[in-house]
Amino acid sequence: MDRVRVELGLRSYDIVIHNGALEQLPALLHEEAGDKTRVMLVTNPVIYKLYGQKVQKNLGMSKEELIIALVNDGEEYKTMAEAERLIDLLIEHKFDRHSLILALGGGVIGDLAGFVAAIYQRGIDYVQIPTTLVAQVDSSVGGKTAVNHPNAKNMIGAFHQPRLVVIDPLVLRSLSQRDFLSGLAEVVKYGLIADRDFFDFLRDNAEKINAREDQVIQQIILWSCRIKGYIVENDEREGGIRAILNLGHTFGHAIERYFGYGHYRHGEAVAIGMGMAAGLANQLEMLKTDDMEKILELLKSLRLDFPDPEIPAEHFMRLMSMDKKAKDGRLRLVLPTDIGKVQIVVM
Repeated sequence: MDRVRVELGLRSYDIVIHNGALEQLPALLHEEAGDKTRVMLVTNPVIYKLYGQKVQKNLGMSKEELIIALVNDGEEYKTMAEAERLIDLLIEHKFDRHSLILALGGGVIGDLAGFVAAIYQRGIDYVQIPTTLVAQVDSSVGGKTAVNHPNAKNMIGAFHQPRLVVIDPLVLRSLSQRDFLSGLAEVVKYGLIADRDFFDFLRDNAEKINAREDQVIQQIILWSCRIKGYIVENDEREGGIRAILNLGHTFGHAIERYFGYGHYRHGEAVAIGMGMAAGLANQLEMLKTDDMEKILELLKSLRLDFPDPEIPAEHFMRLMSMDKKAKDGRLRLVLPTDIGKVQIVVM
């Protein structure tokens, strides 16, 4: 069983990565979160049928102790209205600060459940059990919780670290190819921003990754979580180095907003954004043409070379300027300067 420790003082926690981790969930929860009198399992209907019933059975809790809250899948359901509905359930079932929320699902479930945990009674414990690759390597780690505003993604949120992250790579076997590729975009990001060796590993093992070989998939999850954990330890609230995690995201979020949430998977938009960032960095003579080509080749070998969407330039710039990382109306873009190195550029 692999563990990555995220050291944040009193808010420290483990990321457990293990094939079959769902079977060991009761012991892991007892070890890390203690005994809880009330537990809410937040998931979506599809994940509940695949894994939620197993989790429910493994926990062995009564209907009074374990509440199931189903949320429809999709960014359009990551809203204040859904958060309020979950809070109504918590109040109805007399949840208190000794209770626990389990987030079983992808990024939407993790963000929403984490946000509810952050604001209910000024903060209660929650555990992330991510079931998509993008959630396992990115959104479940770091304590960023949020819901969407109609005009901008993740505009309403809070930093609230989980008590534990439980990653079972075997659940990815049920993931669609499109969702798997969406997660791979975030994996590639870690190689681009922080680790040339990881970038080379991805390039050398592209065929095994595309074939979803269990050992290689577990390795890229572990490697990604180590990088993400290190960055979070050094900048918990995104005041400095953590901003580099936004490589491709300013472009990607603008694409998502233009077409509406759900048209593009988040990772698809980020993959396009990373290609755009590499191209812009090359135009600004910040990135060598050879390195830009290596980045584009890796995206292609992992089937992440999506065509650039047709968006009028003025609309694209306006949407990018709405990004929450913008300051005084000026864009803050993360651009690659080498494989494994990036720079924040204000434009």
